[in-house]
Amino acid sequence: MTYDSRKPGYDPLDGIADSIDQAAGAMIAQATHGLSPATMFLASADWALHLASSPGKQMQLAAKMGRKYLRLFDYMGRSAGNPDAAPAIEPLPQDRRFSDPAWQKPPFNFLTQAFLLNQQWWHAATTGIGGVSKAHEAQTAFAARQILDMFAPTNFLATNPVLQRKIVETGGKCLMDGMNHMAQDMQRQARGEPPVGAEAFRVGETVATTPGKVVWRNHLIELIQYAPTTEQVRPEPILIMPAWIMKYYILDLSPENSLVRWLTGQGYTVFMISWHNPNSEDRNLDLDAYRRLGAMAALDAVGAITGSAKIHGVGYCLGGTLLAIAAAAMARDGDERLASITLLAAQTEFSEPGELGLFIDESQLAMLKNLMSTRGYLDSAQMGGAFQILRSNDLVWSQILQTYLMGERPRMNDLMAWNADGTRMPHAMHSEYLTRLFLNDELAEGKFAVDGRTIALSAIRAPLFVVGTERDHVAPWRSVHKIHLLTGAETTFVLTSGGHNAGIVSEPGHAKRRYHVLTREADGAALAPDEWFAIAPHKEGSWWPEWGHWLDARSGEPQPPPSMGAPDKGYPTLGDAPGLYVLEK
Repeated sequence: MTYDSRKPGYDPLDGIADSIDQAAGAMIAQATHGLSPATMFLASADWALHLASSPGKQMQLAAKMGRKYLRLFDYMGRSAGNPDAAPAIEPLPQDRRFSDPAWQKPPFNFLTQAFLLNQQWWHAATTGIGGVSKAHEAQTAFAARQILDMFAPTNFLATNPVLQRKIVETGGKCLMDGMNHMAQDMQRQARGEPPVGAEAFRVGETVATTPGKVVWRNHLIELIQYAPTTEQVRPEPILIMPAWIMKYYILDLSPENSLVRWLTGQGYTVFMISWHNPNSEDRNLDLDAYRRLGAMAALDAVGAITGSAKIHGVGYCLGGTLLAIAAAAMARDGDERLASITLLAAQTEFSEPGELGLFIDESQLAMLKNLMSTRGYLDSAQMGGAFQILRSNDLVWSQILQTYLMGERPRMNDLMAWNADGTRMPHAMHSEYLTRLFLNDELAEGKFAVDGRTIALSAIRAPLFVVGTERDHVAPWRSVHKIHLLTGAETTFVLTSGGHNAGIVSEPGHAKRRYHVLTREADGAALAPDEWFAIAPHKEGSWWPEWGHWLDARSGEPQPPPSMGAPDKGYPTLGDAPGLYVLEK
């Protein structure tokens, strides 16, 4: 921030005070991994004070505790002579920590039941208290779950029969192996190296190998044009905008699960944006810079190279949000180049962003801004830590148990290696994104301005193909589904099995894949998510062929493929795919 001595109310200490506050905030943020102590204090205080002033709730909780003790003692009595006795409580469907039969034997079955009953009680204790704000209730319940997960019986040698059995079977070697794994991981982390096994997945050699050329480069993007694999292609090319929170090649992983390779095999000319990995010099890149230098520059290039007046736009995650913003601005300005819009696990309405929203309030944003102010960007490790906390069972404690106690390092695969290849977020863009979209929901509320004028998603009339994933902790599918409320365009919504990444990388032949799909005609009634789910037809397999048929129905007859690049129009080939930006560390 710049302070001008000519302005009224100028205080010479303003700049000094601001710098000191930023430095102090950055130190606190480093110590707390970007979490705001003030947010957690206010949430817990709100909960504790309202609980203290709610004698009825206290009485109810005391009665619940008594009933749970009775259920536990009843189970202990019934199971004493009957190992197949029905449990007092079952784990939640997604909780696989106690699936091994060893947990059903005394005394570990008693520990399991006590933990699950205690977990259920704490959920009741942190929710449903009159006067507590919705945000503070969610934050308190989330914090209680994190603490409970930390002290789960699976995490300790004395209370984990599976770990005890492993130690006996290996003669203690598993613990030595686990210590070696821990030392190895700590050394790699200190040296800034990728996790063990990631070196087998080399960009441009074993992943991101679909043949193509870089046909445009500016400060923010490289545009990759992929070589055709069919004699003829549809006249409308496909432009993919991945999120810049990730490297683009999640959509071009190994040859057998590459979405790009599959699309070229369906007879499409495919272009991909590869984002520059920002550094301190890019701190002032804002959200509109990503729209202008990314989305719009790529659309101009694709149109010039192919000569097509129509382009299929595809956006994944944050790239989908950017595509929606660009499409709304184009519709406002009479730009009709988009033949269709496909949004993959991308939010356009942020009032219910799921548990990721727990980290977004004014205090958290101030903490993140202070953290980013020192370097000009948010590091991938800090973003990854937040995502790990959201799924601490699967991504933290289960990994510690398996790798460092049981000595079993999970086998690295292409998706895991990609996930470790992180990117950074520039200060200006990330602050603006969190404030304008997550916190203020400006895009859905018609307050988001592009070039000084507001845009509205309702202006979009191009057909939409929108994909949500069942277990998405980044873009919950019910939030993604809300695009039905924001535009009257024809909308085909798909809900596929899997999570934010694995649900999208869902190639044909992938085992145990399924999806629901339903099309809302243009200007048709918008159903609530659960109403939609109740009537949407269920199908087995990958959703990719469904999308392929949808694209075919909105494309022209095949014709000879365009040239690679267009030197005469200012788009020469600059090198082979995957280009330079994807290799930036």
